[in-house]
Amino acid sequence: MSDPGAGAVVIGLGNPLMGDDGLGLAALERLGAEWIVPPTVELVDGGTWGLNLLHRIEAAGQVLFLDAVHAGREPGALVELDRHEVPRMLGLKLSPHQIDLREVLALAELRGTLPPTLACLGLQPASVELRTGLSPALAGRLDDLVAAAVARLRAWGHPSLCRRVPAYA
Repeated sequence: MSDPGAGAVVIGLGNPLMGDDGLGLAALERLGAEWIVPPTVELVDGGTWGLNLLHRIEAAGQVLFLDAVHAGREPGALVELDRHEVPRMLGLKLSPHQIDLREVLALAELRGTLPPTLACLGLQPASVELRTGLSPALAGRLDDLVAAAVARLRAWGHPSLCRRVPAYA
C-alpha cells in the first residue's frame, strides 16, 4: 500500500514528436525550471514509459500527472481530473509492449497500491500529429497549466517557490 507521507511525484507524460502530445513533458520542464519544489516532491519525465512507471506510482503518497487530455473541449482548455475520474482499465493488447498509463493504474489498483491522492492536469490538445512543438493554443496556456500544478501541490502540502525575481519599477 502506498504511504501518504511518502511525498508527491509529478509525472509529465507524452511524446514530444507528436505535437501537442508532448504537453506533459513541456509542463514538467517549465515547472522544474521556474519553480523550486520542496524535497518532498519528485519530478519525473514519464514520456511514454508505460509499465516502468508502476514502481514510482506505487511508492508515492500523492501522484500528479501532467498530460494532454482529450476531453472534448476547446483546444487549450484546462482539464482537471481527480482520482476517480482518471481512466484505468485493462484491455486487449496486440503486443506486450503496448502498455499505457490506464493499464499501469489498473494494475496498481488491483495490487492495492494505487495512491489515495491522484490527479491529472492537462490541456485539451489542438492537434496530435507527427511534428515537434506545441500548437499556439497550448503554448499560450502552458504557464496556466504549470500554475494549476503548483496550486495542486500547495493544496497537498507541498508549497513551491517561484524562481523568477519580480521586476520593480
